[in-house]
Amino acid sequence: MELETENAAAEENPYAYLERDFSSENFKIEIKNLPKYYGINEFRKLLNDKLKLNSNKIKTTKRNCPFAYVCFRNNEDRENAINVLSSYVWKGKELKVLKAKPAPDPLVKKRKECSDQQIFKKIKPESVRKDEFEGTQEEKLKFKTIPYWNIDYKDQLDLKQNSIRKLLKKLANDLAHHNPELQEWIEKQKNLHNGLVCELSDIRYAEETTGYRNKCEFTVGIDEETKLPTVGFRIGSYVNGTIGVAPVDDLIHISNPMKSAVKVFENFVRCSKLSVFNPEFHTGHFRQLMVRSAPNQLMLVVGLHPQNLTDEELDEFKKNLINFFSVGDGKEANVTSLYYQKIVKKNQNDDVTQSEHLWGDTHIYENILGLKFKISPEAFFQVNSKGAEVLYQTAMELSQPLENSTLLDVCCGTGTIGLCFSKKCKQVLGIEIISQAVDDAKENAAINNIENAVFSVGKAEDILGTVCYKSQENNVVAVVDPPRAGLHKQAVLQIRKIPKINKMVYVSCNPMAARENFIDFGKSESKKVHGDPLIPTKAVAVDMFPYTKHCELVICFERWSGIKEQFKNVTTLEKTLKEEPPCEDVKNEIENIKCENEMTACK
Repeated sequence: MELETENAAAEENPYAYLERDFSSENFKIEIKNLPKYYGINEFRKLLNDKLKLNSNKIKTTKRNCPFAYVCFRNNEDRENAINVLSSYVWKGKELKVLKAKPAPDPLVKKRKECSDQQIFKKIKPESVRKDEFEGTQEEKLKFKTIPYWNIDYKDQLDLKQNSIRKLLKKLANDLAHHNPELQEWIEKQKNLHNGLVCELSDIRYAEETTGYRNKCEFTVGIDEETKLPTVGFRIGSYVNGTIGVAPVDDLIHISNPMKSAVKVFENFVRCSKLSVFNPEFHTGHFRQLMVRSAPNQLMLVVGLHPQNLTDEELDEFKKNLINFFSVGDGKEANVTSLYYQKIVKKNQNDDVTQSEHLWGDTHIYENILGLKFKISPEAFFQVNSKGAEVLYQTAMELSQPLENSTLLDVCCGTGTIGLCFSKKCKQVLGIEIISQAVDDAKENAAINNIENAVFSVGKAEDILGTVCYKSQENNVVAVVDPPRAGLHKQAVLQIRKIPKINKMVYVSCNPMAARENFIDFGKSESKKVHGDPLIPTKAVAVDMFPYTKHCELVICFERWSGIKEQFKNVTTLEKTLKEEPPCEDVKNEIENIKCENEMTACK
């Protein structure tokens, strides 16, 4: 009865959550006068790695916002942060710091606003966001997860190709601004490629455009329509006042075997004596279901918050889970690998416990371009297997490695790109910050009997030079496939400084976020930027995510010194042709230079 009273009071008070032990909003500061350009991860590293301030949560209203809110776990850490950051100079800006008031709970706030709207009619219809109050739950989920669900696929490809075209057009202006020496060459490129900085090929895609996802992380919550425990996706976000979960039956990018496994597990949840996790009060148990699939293989990772369950109760839960999928009603899902994961994190910075194998195979295996790859629960692997083949083939086509060249695979993950290149070059050198991924990469090399690949653990910005020194050849081609936020700035500068790297292929899953990397590769040399610039020469978009707004961009960069020499020769000939009519000798010379340039590009 007391708990019901407390929850009822909390439903009315948007600050009730501050009395619970999982919030850090009580210890918040506001940092003003932040630099014009910075990354949120870069800011987090400044606070926690360099200044050792133990920040718990960072909140900004938009990218490169001039102010940010930072939360701490206790008052001592907050006071220490205020002392350290006050008047601290970062990127030429003197920071200003002050204590900040806690924010109201967005869920309670929205609930109260909706109540006020119904009772007092305070909110005008035109001020209400359409995506919040209009459309069915199914439509809301589709617009959130696959916003192009009602657009013909050919039109989707056109939209994505045009977005890449706009980016390359803007990149032309950015590079001309940051490196005046490139201006004449860029103008010629723009004339050749309709305003773009380089050639853009037609967008590529796999033939399989539906049911393509091989990995999904489903949330366990309450369906706002049926009020039943449901396994699916949230139709909104907590910060916007929504925690409802909708079923995934009608989502076209999820395969039928995966949907079947979700439904089977949902039945298990509904029949269990354990409750669904409540993100408002941090009560309940079932939190998440991760599903990974490969041909005739299905891996489930059940995420649970154990709360106050005893070891005996937890063991009983695991036994019930195993029985359900191995011999019980869940057998119809054809699960081949079953894991349990303890999830108690309260913030994104908190660690998540490694998955515990319960039953079946420990791994699943996927085939890419004739190679076999071992996939563990935590391993990074492209979510579209068929699309990955198109992506890697495109990267090989643009990089054109020679038999005597070394491939430098930066952010190599489990080695998929490097190993796919291994037959086309003399040596593969992989770099990855996550040690478990490097172990997987080495094992994948062994599975496929590949002996010319070496993988190293470390930050790219720290070990690039050392790893490159191991190259058996001076002809090094780099392939960079970084996280969504792009490559660390220091890693970009390191790549520029290594003369062995004469060509680089950048694979970006978020081209807008990687734009700053593209500019840094082509900037003029300065006190901080060393090495011959790398400039874009060819780009290809690859649609890895049909029915969403996202696509990959594969872009080839080459050293400016080589491009400049070719450009200089062509420009000289063009001036000669303007001054006097071309004779046979001049025509032959033009053809010879064109052939030499084409041969140089192939090398």
